[in-house]
Amino acid sequence: MEFKNKTAIVTGAGQGIGFEICRSLVKGGANVILNDLDPELAKRAASLINQEKKNSCTELAGDSSDMAVIKKMIDTAIEKYGRLDIVIANAGITLFGEFLTYSPEDLNKVMQVNISGSFFLAQSAANQMIRQGSGGSILFTSSVTGHQAHKNLAAYGMTKAALEMLAKNLVIELSLYRITVNTVAPGATATERTLEDPDYQKVWSRITPLGRPASVEDIANAVLFLVSPAAKHITGQNLTIDGGWIAVSPSPY
Repeated sequence: MEFKNKTAIVTGAGQGIGFEICRSLVKGGANVILNDLDPELAKRAASLINQEKKNSCTELAGDSSDMAVIKKMIDTAIEKYGRLDIVIANAGITLFGEFLTYSPEDLNKVMQVNISGSFFLAQSAANQMIRQGSGGSILFTSSVTGHQAHKNLAAYGMTKAALEMLAKNLVIELSLYRITVNTVAPGATATERTLEDPDYQKVWSRITPLGRPASVEDIANAVLFLVSPAAKHITGQNLTIDGGWIAVSPSPY
């Protein structure tokens, strides 16, 4: 029960990696504010988690890059559970497109959710943690595409690389308050969304050195380590979880 009496916010958690992070945090004793843009996904996800441990998960639907939603997440954590200890900025969008024809509208949308939403959630959470005076953990979900070029993902990869630089920079400003800031960079991961592609499992099993794409549990386990007491002296770091893919980088095309 590493997270007993701790409260966490996780964005983009209606399904996939975010959902598994929430479920694992609750299993470890935490109370969780589960955010997703889709109200039905958020409600269903929280309900499933509360079947395992009642009233430990509160859904809060809304755009995680909206300042009003960010404020509501922080306020809800304090009103319902009395404190905020962990924030995982997991929400992000992927809008594929060729660089030569990529639209300003798509770029602005990717930047707003992936960068601005993460930046201002971290800012609001850090201010709350500073008021509490007991430290905390902030984690951003990056991607292997922030390290390795991937076809039609120039905009997305750029935002993920930016999150890793943000985590490093916040070490300067937040270490004084015992707030750690790290990132994880998942590679190919089997989720409800990725498995809509019938070839996904086969292709990524072939080109991943460990022989399969990651499971959501693989990613959640790494996240939980970085926000746990076991990692209290780790900050400004990125942990890549990709089965060795980035070491050899074979193309899926």
